[in-house]
Amino acid sequence: MRRSAVSADTRASADGSGWFCEMVRSELTSAPLGSRCTSDVHARHTGLNLGPVRVASVAFSRVCSRRTATRVRRDDPGSYQLALATQGAFNIARLRNASVVAGGLVLTDTSRPMENVCLSDYGAVEAIVLEIPRTVLPLRSDRVDRILAEPSPVHTGAGGGTAEILADFLHSLHHHGPRCEPDELLRLGSVAVDLATACLAQRLGAEARDETPVGTPAEAHAQAMLQRVLQFIDDNLHDRELTPQAVADRHNMSLRGLYTLFRDQPASVAESIRRRRLARCHAELARPESGHRTVEAIAARWGFASATAFGRAFRNAYGITPGEHRAAARSLSAAPCVQQISR
Repeated sequence: MRRSAVSADTRASADGSGWFCEMVRSELTSAPLGSRCTSDVHARHTGLNLGPVRVASVAFSRVCSRRTATRVRRDDPGSYQLALATQGAFNIARLRNASVVAGGLVLTDTSRPMENVCLSDYGAVEAIVLEIPRTVLPLRSDRVDRILAEPSPVHTGAGGGTAEILADFLHSLHHHGPRCEPDELLRLGSVAVDLATACLAQRLGAEARDETPVGTPAEAHAQAMLQRVLQFIDDNLHDRELTPQAVADRHNMSLRGLYTLFRDQPASVAESIRRRRLARCHAELARPESGHRTVEAIAARWGFASATAFGRAFRNAYGITPGEHRAAARSLSAAPCVQQISR
C-alpha cells in the first residue's frame, strides 16, 4: 500500500509550480498539469493504489494547467480520470467546448488535449480523482467520448442515486482506504470500477434517451463477457501460462472470438495482460512492506519470466527503471509530510 502527502507554499511561481507539477505527474499518473501556474501556490496530494486502478485526493489554489497534443503523444498512460469536485471551481476546456466544474463529477481522458483553470473567486480546489485504465472500463470508448469534460451533478432523484453512491464510496475510500490490506485494496479497486461503470452507463443512457439505446442485448452480453474476461486476467496475472489462448479456452470461446471481443478496446488481449502485470509491479515496488523482495522476485510474482524483458517493458511504460522507481518511492516516503518551497 502506498500513500503520500505533500504540501507546497510558494511565491516564486516558476520554482513552485514546477515542483508541484512534477510531484503530481509522479503521483497521479499523467495528471494534466503544466507550467502555467501563478504565484502563491498551495497544494496537497495523497494517493492510493488499488491494483490497476488508483484513487487520489488533490487540493490546490491558483493553478492553471494545459495538456497539449505533444504531451499526450509523449506521455499517455491511456486512462480515464473521473474527478469528484468537493470544493472550489475550475474551468475545463476540451476542443472548443468549455465548462465550469463546481461540485459533482467530471470525466477526462489522458489521451485527449485539455486545459484547466482554477477560478480564484471560488477559493482552493479540492477533488478526489479515480484513475481507471481504458482497458479496464467495460464501456465503448466512442460512447464514453460523448460525456468527456461534461460536468454532472451528484444528487438524488432523476437517476442521480448511482452518482451519489459513487461519491460516498470515493469519500469513504479516501478516508479509510489507507488502513486496508493490499488484498482488500485490490477488491476495493474492482468495486470502484463497477460503481464508476454503473454511474457512467446511467449518464450515457440519459444522454441517449431520445436517440439510439446505449446497448442492444448482444452488446450488453459482449460487455458482460469482456468484464468477466478482464476479471479473470486480473485474478491470474501471477500465472506465466496466462496467454490469449488460455483466456479463450477458460471462457469456452475461440481465439478469434476473444480478439473480436477486444476489437474496440485500446489494447489487445496480450497487451492488456502485459499492462496489468506492469501496473501490479509498479504498485508493489512502491510499497514499503515489499522492500525485502528483489525487483526480480516482484517481476516473477506477477508473471514475468525474464527480468531483462520486465526491466525493458517497465522503462518503456514509465520512463524509468524499476530500481529508480523504487528508490523514488522510498525517498518520498522518508521525506517529511510537509514540504515548503520559498524564494
